[in-house]
Amino acid sequence: MDPNEFFPPHDGVSLRELAARLGAELLDESAGGRMVCSVAPVARAGEGQICYILSRKSRHELETCRASAIICEPALSSIIPDHIPVLLTKTPHTAFALAGAILHPVAMRPSPVTSSPAGISPAAFVDPTARLEADVDVEPMAVIGARAEVGSGTRIGAGAVIGADVKIGRNCSIAAGASIVAGLIGNGVIIHNGVRVGQDGFGFAPGPRGMLKIVQVGRVIIQDNVEIGANTTVDRGAMDDTVIGEGTKIDNQVQIAHNVRIGRHCGIASGVGIAGSTHIGNGVLIGGASGINGHITIGDGAQIAAMSGVIANVPPGAIYGGIPARPMKDFLREMAEKMAQVDERAKRKGEKKND
Repeated sequence: MDPNEFFPPHDGVSLRELAARLGAELLDESAGGRMVCSVAPVARAGEGQICYILSRKSRHELETCRASAIICEPALSSIIPDHIPVLLTKTPHTAFALAGAILHPVAMRPSPVTSSPAGISPAAFVDPTARLEADVDVEPMAVIGARAEVGSGTRIGAGAVIGADVKIGRNCSIAAGASIVAGLIGNGVIIHNGVRVGQDGFGFAPGPRGMLKIVQVGRVIIQDNVEIGANTTVDRGAMDDTVIGEGTKIDNQVQIAHNVRIGRHCGIASGVGIAGSTHIGNGVLIGGASGINGHITIGDGAQIAAMSGVIANVPPGAIYGGIPARPMKDFLREMAEKMAQVDERAKRKGEKKND
């Protein structure tokens, strides 16, 4: 495979240094000087690359692996071929994530679209009343509105729109084509291409001549180290604020309605829709394409399976799935019973045909 021009390899990190930075144990100290430059999947990893393995189910992929190192937990070290140096850790998934960040730092956040020098592009528009700290990059065709504030180390991507009075913290990445209005953004936030933050929430009242718009005068508050995927929308509150808690990660094409409050360190996968005024606790995981009803509460640490329909409160720590969502053990039992019924009907139908 040709070298990746989008995310070129690192100049090289020794296995000894990498093991120290990952908090892993290098089993063969004599391999400590070997250099790794990039990451790769197990089956096609080659010289200068590092990979990881999480299960014995992937054992067959080791047959074609020529990696310079592999990360795994102690229980799997015996299946690794002798020619591949092993970095042992109890948390291989986390260690590989850290290794990827070390070897491919450019891929960790949206990259500049143009080769323009750092600073404010002459092709951007920055309102004279806006306040930008030192070391802010603004790419061509971006617009920064009146009285907006942007912290140092932040990059505003090409064609992005930062509305009046918006405040963005330090070391943020606002990617190309994103727009932020009525928002307060913390530090270290990553907002990917096409994200929309702070537009009207969906609020209407029926009247004799049709739907009447309900004014939406709240804000969006995004706390530190949040990441929001491409084309996701976060509506501003009607009168209260929409809040996304520190460290939460949101996938592409998620809809977050007005007055929703999401806790810290949650994970929300693609296609999820969260209706207005729902409160989501800390550490909640929501699977892709799930729908979350409005005005309900999902407790801390709860998990929602993909393609679920959540219509009522979910207790803390619970695992729910299905439509309507209910405790996973109940959902799985019901599915097993229905499948058994279908099989029984098919069997009876077959017997009648044979009579």
